[in-house]
Amino acid sequence: MNDSTTYGLTTGAVARRLGVSPTTLRSWDRRYGIGPAAREDGRHRRWAPEDVAMLEEMCRLTASGAPPAEAARIARTGRAEGPGAVPGTAPRTRDRPTGPVGEREGPADGGPGPARQPGSGNGLPLGDVRLECRGLARAAVRLDGPALDVLLRDAVADHGLVTAWEEVMAPTLHAAGRKWESSGDRYVEVEHLLSWHVSTALRQVVPAGHRSMAPVPPVLLACVPGEQHTLPLEALAAGLSERGLPTRMFGAAVPAEALDAAVRRMGPAAVVLWSQARSTANHALARHVAGSSFGVKGARTRPLMLLAGPGWAGRTPEPGMLRPGGLREALDALSRHQAGEGTAPPG
Repeated sequence: MNDSTTYGLTTGAVARRLGVSPTTLRSWDRRYGIGPAAREDGRHRRWAPEDVAMLEEMCRLTASGAPPAEAARIARTGRAEGPGAVPGTAPRTRDRPTGPVGEREGPADGGPGPARQPGSGNGLPLGDVRLECRGLARAAVRLDGPALDVLLRDAVADHGLVTAWEEVMAPTLHAAGRKWESSGDRYVEVEHLLSWHVSTALRQVVPAGHRSMAPVPPVLLACVPGEQHTLPLEALAAGLSERGLPTRMFGAAVPAEALDAAVRRMGPAAVVLWSQARSTANHALARHVAGSSFGVKGARTRPLMLLAGPGWAGRTPEPGMLRPGGLREALDALSRHQAGEGTAPPG
């Protein structure tokens, strides 16, 4: 039996699992008595399963808009009365949670915990995802910016950029977007806050000047006209920076004329065009950019074109174009191209 089973979890471990900053847990303990029932050596906080379940209820209630003091009173009552006694909750279950975070959520350690009646609408529809997604979603719904920063930084440190993006950040962002679309504008602040902190985390993957750039032309990253989703491109830019490859990020909704001018002025090794929906996928623009040539007369070249995003699906890429299936595939293709293992067709 390990120490966590014998003595309970540390405050830091509980904070990571629940998506609450350690400072918040200590503050709840001091102000409202939401602390562990027992302390190791009478000093250090060690959280037993029933303590974690109490914190789950506290998080649920505060995310639903209950005042912290009232939420704490209800949560403490639930712990004192034992499993299944929290007012207003459904019976406890050990089933793996698959509903929206905050609606049918068990405690972070997978044991029994308070569950909400389905359909109450206060959670994000995550489905079967990594545990880190659930902590991230809770923090986003609570509008807890500091916790989001910690959780995102830990996800990248623990799993690497590609896994953190594909299995933690992106699923949570998609859930926030779906909730916003299905709830009018009620959750727009959740989606915007989460997007901002994800963007910040991606830009911090490789601090400026941390790694020298390879002496090769840059990769140009842009969204097609009318496309506002930039975070996938930011993840790609972070991954290229990790590999020491230079980029130029143009961001959302780049007009066709501006993109054409930039390509001719810069002479990029590759151009990545992001399209989230088929309605924004501009195949004529992609063909035009892919056919752009630059360089001295007699040795003119064209950029490699990557069609990134689900908007390009359904059509076979034309010669000189690639359609990567995800972040890792895009990074590998661009890395090979910059290393000279694949070249753009000559002009």
